Amino acid sequence: MTEPLSPWESFYVIVGSSAGALTGLQFVVIALIAEAEAAASMLEVRAFGTPTVVHFCAVLFISAVLSAPWHALSNAGLVLGACGVAGIVYVIVVIRHARRQTGYSPDAEDWFWYFALPLIGYASLVAAGILLEQHPTTCLPVIGATALLLMFVGIHNAWDTVTYIAVQRRKEQEKRTKER
Repeated sequence: MTEPLSPWESFYVIVGSSAGALTGLQFVVIALIAEAEAAASMLEVRAFGTPTVVHFCAVLFISAVLSAPWHALSNAGLVLGACGVAGIVYVIVVIRHARRQTGYSPDAEDWFWYFALPLIGYASLVAAGILLEQHPTTCLPVIGATALLLMFVGIHNAWDTVTYIAVQRRKEQEKRTKER
């Protein structure tokens, strides 16, 4: 009953391992933020830092679900659909955090990468989870693309955070130099 999952095994081993490693890397990013003495409130971290870890963990979870020895695709679909619903709810909470924080004003690119793309990914996961048992040959590529989307969103957002902090730190150093 779960034969359609077999060809995807290597894909999810690679993607899941990558998501796990990138989750650890995000901890390094947060440490850099702390070391850079960046003035970030918890709302900013919740809006822009924590979601990156959550997206990486979602990819790891998707990979684990589709690598598990299911007796029926419907069970895997149910778990993936629930993960997608949880992801949608989480992105809505993150949007609230982004609107309440005052340390950074998100631009259009931020809204696209931090909020729109994850919403699309989690909505796709819900749909694919619901339809997995009836249409596995269509849904499995959608789930794989969703896992990659969330991983690339996480990579982009981690990079965006690091470059923002680097630029801000340089501006602050230049400002201190001019004040002396």
